Amino acid sequence: MNFVSVWASWRVIAFLGTVLCGFVALASLAKADTSVRKSTVYFTVRGKTASELDSALLRNGPQAGGMARHPGAAQIKFSGDIKYSEAKGRCSVAAARVNLNLKLILPNWKDRNGAPRGLAVLWDSLAGDITRHEERHAEIATQHARQMEQALKSLPPQKTCEAMQALVSTTTDKQIALHDEDQQRFDAIEMANFEARIMRLVKERQAQMQQASAAQ
Repeated sequence: MNFVSVWASWRVIAFLGTVLCGFVALASLAKADTSVRKSTVYFTVRGKTASELDSALLRNGPQAGGMARHPGAAQIKFSGDIKYSEAKGRCSVAAARVNLNLKLILPNWKDRNGAPRGLAVLWDSLAGDITRHEERHAEIATQHARQMEQALKSLPPQKTCEAMQALVSTTTDKQIALHDEDQQRFDAIEMANFEARIMRLVKERQAQMQQASAAQ
């Protein structure tokens, strides 16, 4: 039997991050459980003024496909295993598994000691928002990995395995498009309220620090 490999990839560029994703469907024996692997790496940011931190983020942040650098990123890769079976003149999906590899790339400020207190408040607010943003990208990808796997398992039998493979390809493309749309929708919302959100986080952080000082 000739099996086909299905490959699709996309890139979502966000104000606070970058999402890089791909999906491969391979014909092989697989367990039917979505597999999610997640790791976090950090890039160094140095500076003791807001402008220095801004420059360091743009200089050292993750880059994708020749595009501008970003303060953080979520690298997302989907891969999958599909096993087909033939019985009574019909071909069906005997097993399907979607694997998801997530790598978050986040900033690490090295010059915090000795920096002005106000700058630390601003950094904590920004770094926390970057982390939350990339974590949400990972959550969206995880949700769609599970949806993708269920969609593949639910495909109806076809007359031939070639037709089944074509249906797997079409279904994969559709699921990737849905994921793409959700990621872009999330980024659009994030960009629209970025400034207001950061100002709110800074005020909350300042209030927390004032409360802590008063309690001492």
